[in-house]
Amino acid sequence: MAQSGFDRRRINGPEESFAPIFEDEDSPEDRWTVGKPRVGRNPDNTRPIYLQPGLIDQANGSAYIETGNTKIACAIYGPRQSKNVAFHDKGRLNVELKFTPFACSRRRAPIRDAEDRSIAMAIHQAILPSVRLETLPKATVDIFITIIEADGIEGCIASGSIAASAALVDAGIEVFGLVISTSAAIIGEDVWLDPTEQEASSSKGTFVLASMPALGTITSLWQNGAITPNQLLSCMDTCEKQCTDLHSVVAQTLRETVP
Repeated sequence: MAQSGFDRRRINGPEESFAPIFEDEDSPEDRWTVGKPRVGRNPDNTRPIYLQPGLIDQANGSAYIETGNTKIACAIYGPRQSKNVAFHDKGRLNVELKFTPFACSRRRAPIRDAEDRSIAMAIHQAILPSVRLETLPKATVDIFITIIEADGIEGCIASGSIAASAALVDAGIEVFGLVISTSAAIIGEDVWLDPTEQEASSSKGTFVLASMPALGTITSLWQNGAITPNQLLSCMDTCEKQCTDLHSVVAQTLRETVP
């Protein structure tokens, strides 16, 4: 005899179940608001970075990066021969980015939108000058970036650029140097490095710099909001110093993990 109240069209859970309890990590006194000092770190400090190359076995090269609440996975496929295209002396670099549906506080649709394309374009511009595409004639290198969790667009661009550069090295593709990127925001009159989504939304403007510290070359600049020329120069100097510090960390990680 069929059980009463049993719906065969659905996967029924156990009879005794409890709703999940989400605990707030920060107490109301510890929450940051505009006008207060930064909570947990100084303005010139970034969140701890975790980098793991070679995470995806099926890809030619891969990397996983985690900075605070920003978690990104990157996979490299190629170089492989381009089909149905005219011969070209230099290879082509394609960057495709997508968010997981649960990456943001508001659930995202599983289709690409303008924000996905703008972040992918910013990462492409950041790492393109570092890749020796002249050594890959009529070849294509595809970079697939998945944002597992996002804490602001600026953090996605900066962390995604580092992950893509590390994945290129893991794939054995020749590069001029590692691309290191960091972000900043203007809070009041101060420059705060590596802003969270809340800090970036409350700032006057945000800034992302990508560079190759080994060569002393800036590969890309990305700016949003109202930033004065003096503030822009201050952001550039602060971000360049931070990129130099991060370069030694990323290079040491690749030396220890990439054969």
